[in-house]
Amino acid sequence: MKKVVVGLSGGVDSSVTAYLLKEQGYEVIGLFMKNWHDDTVTISNECPWLEDSNDALIVAEKLGIPFQTVDLSVEYKERIVDYMFNEYEKGRTPNPDVLCNREIKFDVFMKIAMQLGADYVATGHYCRKTSFVNEEGVEIHQLLAGKDDNKDQSYFLCQLSQDQLAKTLFPIGDLLKPEVRKIAAENDLITADKKDSQGLCFIGKVRLPDFLQQKLKPKQGVIVEVPFALEQYNTALPEFINKEAELHYYATKPVYNIEDGKVVGEHQGAHYFTKGQRKGLAVGGTKEPLFVIETDVHDNVIYTGQGKDHPGLYRRTLFVTNEELHWVRKDMALEVGKTMPVMARIRYRQTLQKATLHKVDAGLYVDFEEKQSAMAEGQFVSWHIGDELIGSGVIS
Repeated sequence: MKKVVVGLSGGVDSSVTAYLLKEQGYEVIGLFMKNWHDDTVTISNECPWLEDSNDALIVAEKLGIPFQTVDLSVEYKERIVDYMFNEYEKGRTPNPDVLCNREIKFDVFMKIAMQLGADYVATGHYCRKTSFVNEEGVEIHQLLAGKDDNKDQSYFLCQLSQDQLAKTLFPIGDLLKPEVRKIAAENDLITADKKDSQGLCFIGKVRLPDFLQQKLKPKQGVIVEVPFALEQYNTALPEFINKEAELHYYATKPVYNIEDGKVVGEHQGAHYFTKGQRKGLAVGGTKEPLFVIETDVHDNVIYTGQGKDHPGLYRRTLFVTNEELHWVRKDMALEVGKTMPVMARIRYRQTLQKATLHKVDAGLYVDFEEKQSAMAEGQFVSWHIGDELIGSGVIS
């Protein structure tokens, strides 16, 4: 009998995951990951880990499977929290959920599961995995979108490797969310009607400024509003010597100076803000709401523009360095000078967009057919062919 360790989070998705695997004849073990101790920044009634842990235990008892809690808070702090602080300090916008999957669930947690003699790790992600053997006799694993378009979570797994996918099961990937809740209700699982948790992976909902202020101290600076028709947007395009020069031009973000606009307010730290952000600016009196179009953490200035159509929010092309480039399907990795038409997204739940990948010596350009709003450095871009996610990278 194959043994599977399920990451029981205390939510309905992982509960039904454990139930389905047991029904399919696997030997199932439930493990709850405790990744956080500091409750001072957690909005306690939103996602208390203790309640989640208790719910996971009750589900395990109901299903008659062994259950234990593993404390991964040291690894979580080193690999996720410290990384987040470092990224925000540089003026970048990290995605802790993608990192949590790569570094914690499918690395640290997976190693613990294998030490317990597991053949697989299973999670309640809405995605699917299929496998085939190629002409060289090598087994290739494919990461596919979940059947539920509203819940597809393949983006959060965009950094997984073939080795990790080989040992992973996604039992609810072929189900819609209402079907998952129905299965939970029919089997009297306590989590059947439990709301989905919102917030950082396994921490819960946090006050991000409070969270960041643990390490990044407040530092007063100015908010500058950049006018819509700034001259730099109207300049004639240069003549490009080759395609790479053109891609480099479109991937280069504008550089602003305070003289480019007018000071309209103050803030407590540019590193607390991200591109595309509207809330938290506390500036009134504008015809349309202000959006952050750029942050300068060196000079501690936030540049904003009126309205979601402000040209400062948009860019057509992004760049991923070789160090930050990841192919889920290594067999499809592009060689220098080659291109590939794909569908891509720069954030979770964004509708897939037409784009072309261009491989160059230093990395990979992702050139979108249409300009994209709020490309935030530090976030992940993923690229897809059909239902399959084939690669990803960190936006430079």
